Order: sequence, then C-alpha cells, then structure tokens
Amino acid sequence: MTQAAVSYQMKLLEERLGAPLFARSGRGIALTDLGRRIAPQISAAFDTMGDAFAAVHAESESVMRITAPRTLATNWLAGRIGSFQLARPELAVRLQVGDEMVDLLAGEADIALRGARGPMPGLVSHFLMRMPFAPFASPALLAKHPPVRTPTDLLALPRISSRDDWWDLWFAAAMGEAPAADQNAGVRFDSQILDGSAAIAGHGVSILSLPMWLPSVQSGQLVQVLPQTAYYRNSFWLMYAENKRNQPKVRAFRDWLLEEVRTSMGDDPHGALVPPEGLA
Repeated sequence: MTQAAVSYQMKLLEERLGAPLFARSGRGIALTDLGRRIAPQISAAFDTMGDAFAAVHAESESVMRITAPRTLATNWLAGRIGSFQLARPELAVRLQVGDEMVDLLAGEADIALRGARGPMPGLVSHFLMRMPFAPFASPALLAKHPPVRTPTDLLALPRISSRDDWWDLWFAAAMGEAPAADQNAGVRFDSQILDGSAAIAGHGVSILSLPMWLPSVQSGQLVQVLPQTAYYRNSFWLMYAENKRNQPKVRAFRDWLLEEVRTSMGDDPHGALVPPEGLA
C-alpha cells in the first residue's frame, strides 16, 4: 500500500472508533493513550492469526493428498508409491481410491490421477499413459481349449464380463466389427481388478489393460491370447490446480511419477507412452 492509502485506512479506523489512535506532529506520528492501551491486544490478535496460517501452511506442506481410480491405484500405483515415500519421508502420503471425481480447485486433494480424453480446463495436466487393452487368460485355461489363432476362435472360450464395451472395441479393432452379443452373458464384474483376478484363477478370458497387469504377465499368471491391441478413448493423466504448480511436494511427486511411468513401460511394446493423436 502507498503511504496515502495507509493514512486513509488510519483515518477510517479512527472514524469507526470515534476517537484518535495516532497523534501527529509534523512528519512524526505516535500512538495516543487509547492507541497504547489497545495496541497489545491488537498485536496479539495478529499473532494468533499468523500462528493459524502458519499451522495450515505447515500441514499443507507435510501432507500429500492423492486421489486415483481403483484399478490404477490398486494394480499400478500401490506397488510403487513406497519408493516415493522413502525418497520424501517428511511427507505423509494419503491415497484416496475411487472412481468419483474430486474438486481439485476446491482443495479436496492435492493431486488427481484421472482417466480422461485430454487436459481438463482450469487444471495443470500431464499425460501419463494410454490404455492399451487385449484379451488375457491363464495358461491353464488355454491348455484346456483348442489353440486360439483368430479373434473368432475366442468366441468358443468362456469370456469374463463379455458385455463390457471393451470387448466390442477390441473385436472392432481386430476384425473390423464386433460379434453379436452373447446370449449367455455369464459373470460380469464392475471392476477390471475383479476381471483380472478371475482370469488368473482360470475362470475365463478377460479384456484387460496391459500396463495394469504387467507383474502378472511377467510372472506367467496371465498370457495375452492374441497379439492385436486396442486403445481406450481415455488416457491416464496427472492433474492439479494451477495454484499448486510451484509447491515443492507437488513438483516432487510429478517428477517421480513421470519417471516411474517411463521406467515401468520399458521399451513400451504397445505404445502406452505415445499420446493419442492430436495430443502429442
């Protein structure tokens, strides 16, 4: 504030109280008796406000609140976030798992990992990975059935969540059209986590996103039945409010996560790290 603006605010304060708080003489200024009596209480009030803001700031800097959808949080992030915690032991990481959207602009979380078609208005957005998906099954299940050489051969095998739109998208990408809907739909889950677990148990073929099941594929629990891969319209993004861009904890998590994604994909045989067309 300018000196004139300060003088004006002092005048308004005195008018509101109906008594002078400052004694002026030439270019000097001093508190009146009334001003001296109330100054300690006013100073204490400002100190209390300062302490309150400092406490909030300290809490904000020491707690990292992250929200992520179920499959990404459970199958990908949970097994890796420990390395971030070891690198930043002063941070208390709070991971909220759920597919519901939280309001980042209202401060409901510091960072969100979201499935979206592209950046969201008003938020800083970093592309993480696409969602390549294909049919997967256990080796034991495949050993019980004739070899699968074409997409049509899959129709003879039990398929988990066969009415999931991912199946239609995959068949359309692999053979140009999706087959007629199964009359015997069988078991359908509302989570890719359950679909994959059922496939590992040998109950059928599941349509899964490879990056979410890399450990199970590498260990031999799951096998990609056919080489054709499709891509979901949404990709995974890291997002946060613009006013958090320069927070040390946000920058630290952003840098760690982007490097972790690149490392986890290896040579990226399915192009998960290639942004969708128009977002490169």
